[in-house]
Amino acid sequence: MPRTAHVTCPLCEATCGLSVTLDGPDGSDVTEVRGDRDDVFSRGFICPKGVSLGALHADPDRLRAPLIKRDGEFVEVSWDEAFAEIDARLRPIMAEHGNDALAIYAGNPSIHNVSTTLYGPVLYRAISTKNFFSASTVDQMPKHYTSGYLFGAPFAIPVPDIDRTRYLLMLGANPLVSNGSLMTAPDMRGRLKALRARGGKLVVVDPKRTRTAEAADEHHAIRPGTDALLLFALVNVLFERDLVSLGALEDHTNGVAELRALAEPFTPEAVAPDVGIDAEAIRRLAVELASADRAVVYGRIGTTTQEFGTLASWLVDVLNVLTGNLDQPGGAMFPSPAASAPGSSKPFRHGRWRSRVRGLPEVYGELPVATLADEIETPGDGQVRALLTVAGNPCLSAPNAERLDAALGQLDFMVSLDVYLNETTRHADVILPGPSPLERPHYDLAFYQLSVRNVANWTPAAMPSDLPQEWETLLRLLGVVTGQGPNADIAALDDFVAGEFARRTGADVASAAGRVGPERLVDLLLRSGPYGLTLADLEDAPHGVDLGPLMSRLPDALKTASGKIELAPESITSDVPRLAARLEDVPNGQFVLIGRRQLASNNSWMHNLEPLVRGSNRCTVQVHPDDAAGIGLTDGALAKVFSAAGTVELPVEITDVLRPGVVSIPHGWGHDVDGARTSVAAAHAGANTNVLTDDGPLDAPTGTAVLNGIPVQLAPA
Repeated sequence: MPRTAHVTCPLCEATCGLSVTLDGPDGSDVTEVRGDRDDVFSRGFICPKGVSLGALHADPDRLRAPLIKRDGEFVEVSWDEAFAEIDARLRPIMAEHGNDALAIYAGNPSIHNVSTTLYGPVLYRAISTKNFFSASTVDQMPKHYTSGYLFGAPFAIPVPDIDRTRYLLMLGANPLVSNGSLMTAPDMRGRLKALRARGGKLVVVDPKRTRTAEAADEHHAIRPGTDALLLFALVNVLFERDLVSLGALEDHTNGVAELRALAEPFTPEAVAPDVGIDAEAIRRLAVELASADRAVVYGRIGTTTQEFGTLASWLVDVLNVLTGNLDQPGGAMFPSPAASAPGSSKPFRHGRWRSRVRGLPEVYGELPVATLADEIETPGDGQVRALLTVAGNPCLSAPNAERLDAALGQLDFMVSLDVYLNETTRHADVILPGPSPLERPHYDLAFYQLSVRNVANWTPAAMPSDLPQEWETLLRLLGVVTGQGPNADIAALDDFVAGEFARRTGADVASAAGRVGPERLVDLLLRSGPYGLTLADLEDAPHGVDLGPLMSRLPDALKTASGKIELAPESITSDVPRLAARLEDVPNGQFVLIGRRQLASNNSWMHNLEPLVRGSNRCTVQVHPDDAAGIGLTDGALAKVFSAAGTVELPVEITDVLRPGVVSIPHGWGHDVDGARTSVAAAHAGANTNVLTDDGPLDAPTGTAVLNGIPVQLAPA
């Protein structure tokens, strides 16, 4: 008999509720995936990624047994054989060369999985390597950095109160395609329509007329990489016209006077030649923002993955503070999640250690992935000799990808937790797979901390799995790295982890008796959370629990040493002179490259699903018609794209949605390597845009890779 399972989609940040119909002899055949109309948050919304959940579950390329590389070929082995191999080869490397000889890379999918979200950090802390890397430094790390210094905690990220705002200024974001990012909000199209229906205004600043820009009241085609200049000019106008009004933030904010002085050089006239937006238009935007009832500024990956990503991220929040819209309904607000993993009680700081080769500072416990190849290639004390990847594909997502790909081939040993044999895991000596999303429980710990409405939803596993859950695999690895051997007592380790969670949260571990793994930890976190919920409460509510709109949380949400918003911390403002020097540069007319997100894709890990590589989900280089005519490019023909780092060839797509002088290539493609087992992706290989991305230029404070505004040249292939 068919049955329906209600699940939270784990394939992007929107956390949509899905109704999955299961049938077949063992109940594991997915016959239909629909939006759950009763979900308290998404109300039936679904995107192509959610529809593909069944295809992911049934994908014949998805690994269903551990692999060991023997004589250059992967063979399936038992779990005991796999862990015996890891114990025999990894422990000697750590014993001889120290824990820093083992690097870790955690990829994007790991934050969409409650097992890796909760148990990954337990393993990482036990390894205690300084060489920890993740997808954050090719994504959102500047936002963690600035939130840490402004508000005291790297996850204290204010999100747009999208359902109550009346003026939204959006930079470098395309939520109609991404479904929201650092802003958990299903059905962004419906939410933006509602904004305009209530008389509000949407202004989009982006080098490309994206789907979101098409739906906006106003679009400004900024020159890539100049968002910080534009934002500083808006700050300048607020001070110049006496439009600064902190309101309720007056007694909770330091640094306004320092900020005024910093903004003085960045007049609209000074920045206009660089940003490509008229000075009067900049003034008008500042006045509109300051005078609007319930306004908010929001910036996303286009603002974080650029040369001045930290300053752009900082200035987004600065504008929300100066206009009195931080922590106010309709402005930028701090969510109140029902459960959140225990964090540090100490005020945020960075640079607690530096990378061995380039001296790049640690941020939020991580080093920039742009320097991972340096640490592998460069001999000496502390050289990285082994690597653990957890649901990551840095050979496609990291800058100067060809160099990193070659570096991984030099490792003495590599272990990957991944469901695919892909461009990165093909370098591994052991691959440990996990269950499909339908075979594991789920709770969105990270994304409910970024939600535009306070909700909670627990998804039990829709069906059993023949594979161990990832938390069990991670604890077994914990046994290896702590010297307990390949067959450590998983139950005892889990009890220890639960005891530590209970101690740090103040919950009674006995209150979650009878539960193990993530179920027990989530129960403890819920019990110690602001609503006093239990996991049983969520189990009784398969469509989720609505906890209400965002609420004002200041000053209690502030964790800075002063207990106030630090609007001009030296760790951020020290980079302002570098930005000011940019005012002296004259744009030279060279082409610059930006990335783009595609609706039916979430980085490289969605490209092996046939439903998601159809139609417009193509890897092309988009070029403006005038630019194409000037260099002899024709639509559909191949073009060569050159940068300081490398060269790729891919089809041309001529379109006027781009600002002249800007070209665009989507990220996550390049599936044409030997040794991977992703047949659908290989048939739609595309080109890896990170072959063009240099690993030298970085956002100075955080080391985040510069993925937007990269100088390139084009020619017919």
